[in-house]
Amino acid sequence: MNKRFLRLLPVVIILLLMLTGCKRNVQPETFDFSSIAATDNNKETGEDQETSSGNDYSDYSSDIREPSGLSISDIPSYSGDPYAVINGNEPFFELTSSTDAFEYYGDLDHYGRCTVASADLGQELMPKGKRGDISHIRPTGWIQSVYECVEGGSLYNRSHLIAYSLAGENDNERNLITGTRYMNAVSMQEFELMVLDYIRETGNHVLYRVTPVFNHDEPLARGVNMEAYSVEDEGDGIQFNVFCYNVQPDILLDYKTGDSMLDPDIKQSDIKHYVINTGSKKFHDPSCPNISDIKEGNRSDFTCTRDAITKQGYIPCNGCRP
Repeated sequence: MNKRFLRLLPVVIILLLMLTGCKRNVQPETFDFSSIAATDNNKETGEDQETSSGNDYSDYSSDIREPSGLSISDIPSYSGDPYAVINGNEPFFELTSSTDAFEYYGDLDHYGRCTVASADLGQELMPKGKRGDISHIRPTGWIQSVYECVEGGSLYNRSHLIAYSLAGENDNERNLITGTRYMNAVSMQEFELMVLDYIRETGNHVLYRVTPVFNHDEPLARGVNMEAYSVEDEGDGIQFNVFCYNVQPDILLDYKTGDSMLDPDIKQSDIKHYVINTGSKKFHDPSCPNISDIKEGNRSDFTCTRDAITKQGYIPCNGCRP
């Protein structure tokens, strides 16, 4: 009996080990999604990105990452001004006191169009180098044309929703739309420089969202809704909600295709030749003696109406008074 038990003992031990679950303990890997809450869809910077566990901004970051919801019916008809104030200049997004910098670029819609770009801007997001080439990006509605009444000649720019100077985003197709030179360099730039100067001077943060507004399935945006709110001073430094029109003086746009043409209603007698100084932002009659003082790199010729050149930010020379 004892010998039989001894012979069976190893078998009994093995069975007991199997029954008690004596096996390698393998746990499934876990991932802390909170660690990427502020850096989802960020660009690669080559530096470690820090996140803060002290602020809970999941609610507002979700809100600000959605398009503003502004529709064509909410926008005043274009009447000659480069932009219109929306909602009493108060942003639509949820406000917060968080200073955790982040940037977000929404996915393209099923027409291939940009949807939204948002950020909590700060000096930590600003670029440390020059912008790279973006000519390989072809946003929807891109049918380029050259006109003598457009500064630089080219009608369209690849317009960053969040300017490169603010977040260092270069050739991200989710951040580039087809915008007129006028919208890009006049109306949008006014607000971009306002935010840029504020952040540089104060070191504070600005909640920021830009939403392109399209009409139905049109590939060319009617304009962009720009919203901003300075965090640390609760909007005292920066607060705006504006719609910048995607238009170009003297030019008619076909938003269904991106095609363009000179406005046929303009009288030929109103179109004149001017010489501009891109440095001083003045325009001159071609006979003006002050033209000889313009640096070669700052001189350009315009053939357009006087209204078109003044809308693009130029003022008449005090000498020739064109």
